[in-house]
Order: sequence, then C-alpha cells, then structure tokens
Amino acid sequence: KAVKNIENPGMVSALHFVVEGKWKRARACKMALPHFNCNLPIFMPVGTQGTIKGLTPKQLEEIDCHIILGNTYHLALRPGPDLVEELGGLHGFMHWNRGILTDSGGFQMVSLLKLAEITEAGVEFESPMDGTRMLLTPERSMEIQNKLGADIIMALDDVVPSTTTDPKRFREATYRTLRWIRRCMTAHACPDKQNLFGIIQGGLDERLRSICLDDMITLDLPGYAIGGLAGGEDKNMFWRMVDQCARALPEDKPRYCMGVGYPLDLVVCVALGVDMFDCVYPSRTGRFGTALVPEGLLNLKSADCAADMRPID
Repeated sequence: KAVKNIENPGMVSALHFVVEGKWKRARACKMALPHFNCNLPIFMPVGTQGTIKGLTPKQLEEIDCHIILGNTYHLALRPGPDLVEELGGLHGFMHWNRGILTDSGGFQMVSLLKLAEITEAGVEFESPMDGTRMLLTPERSMEIQNKLGADIIMALDDVVPSTTTDPKRFREATYRTLRWIRRCMTAHACPDKQNLFGIIQGGLDERLRSICLDDMITLDLPGYAIGGLAGGEDKNMFWRMVDQCARALPEDKPRYCMGVGYPLDLVVCVALGVDMFDCVYPSRTGRFGTALVPEGLLNLKSADCAADMRPID
C-alpha cells in the first residue's frame, strides 16, 4: 500500500520500513515491498538479464533470497522492456514472486566507458553486441524501469570511476546527479507501486559527498544508495566514505551500498549502519569453482577436493 509522507504530501512511498533493533550503528530492519517482506541487512544477488546465472528461481527461494537485481541497460537491449511488460514485468518474466531491484543503467558508464558518451541530456551507449546506439536519459531510464516493474528502481546518476584523478569530473558528476534525480522524479510514473531510490555521489571527496547528501535528503525519497565506490579505491577511503554517508542518511530510510560483495566489506558496512548490498562476486566466484565458506575461499578445482565427497560447508 502506498504511503504519503506527512511532511511532504507530494511524495509517495510504496514501501514500509521499520528499524527493529540496533547494536551501536548496525541495524536489524524490516522492509515491506509490494511483492515481499524483507529482512535487513540483506545481500542481493545480481541477475543482470533477468536471471541469476546457474540458479533457478526455486533454488533462490530455497536459500531464502529476498531481493534480486536486474539491469535496465542490458534488459533494454534484450529482450526489451515492451516484451517484459507484456509478460507481466520482471516478476512474471522470471517467475519470481519476491523482491526485485533494477539498476538505472548508470553503472555502465563505468563498465562500458569506452562505448559511452556522457552529456547533460544523458548517456549514449554503443551496443557491445551490434554497435547500435542508444541514448539513456533519466526519463528513458524511468520509462524502461516502470515497464520492468521492479519493487525498487534506481535513479540515473552520473557515475565516475573512483580511481579517476580529475576533481572537476567528480564535481560535474555530483551536480549532474542532483539535476538528474529531479528529472527522474518527474518522469517516474508509478510511485505508488515502485520505490525510487536516489544515489549519493561525490567520489572520495568529503565535501562533494556532503553537498550531494544535503540536497538529496531534502527530496525525501523512499530510500538512498551510496554509489561510486567499490571500484578499486583505497580500502580505508572506501570505508571512510561509507561512514560519512551512513551517518548522514535518514534513520528511517533504507541505506544501500552499491556494488559491495566481499565478506569483510559486508561486515564493516553493516557495522557502519548500511542495510542493503549487491555484487556479482559471490555468484561469479561460485560459477568458476570457488566457494565462500566460513574459513574463507575454498577452491573446488584443487587436487585436494578431487576425491573429497564431504559437503562444501
């Protein structure tokens, strides 16, 4: 059920969020989404094109996965948002009755940087498959995500690799992200069914992060993400930026740190007050024969495991 914010009646949220317990800054929370009631902190596996590679939806339910991710850019290329909408949105397309979050396509500014051109209008990508070009604007990102029908949709932001050395580029991206979130809010057609999260940018610059935080929080969005990190920057700087953002973000909103999946990072970020995480690391690592176990990494392709019939864990 959509809930209007009392202080800002123009804003609508399609989630209900409750902090049930805290230990210092770590939080145990409940988040009710249109399709599922989730426990937080939560790790969300990445199903870029509508599937977690190597796992069926039934297997994901068996391990009690609450939310999975889809990617707006890749799903727009194929099979296309119109077909997905016709088949009942991503939930119907995947036969998945739990939570779904779709990324805006902004991360492809980093992963497909050589194929992307970024302007104030949006980002123009050259398809890695056939070379065709697609202009992804904040409005187009919202249109695609509204058709995909995820419970949580992400604003299109201007993403800069965290290892970039040009301070002017970070400043440009921070202010552009703040302009684009307003275009996303205007274009978002289903606020009573889908929750639009804003993304905090600013690179490793505390001042830019503060500027982005202060402005983004005034918009009173259903939730907020910490973006532009986990890209190879110094680990101490990474944790420092997460600490700054988590301290400033509202206590009564979910906090999502994007692209984080290493076990140590998850533990530290939860201790800093973050609730949600995603990364390709666990599923990709598993597909290539390495298991994550309490003791660390277990290489299942090693000679030691060749005749070992015991369970992995």
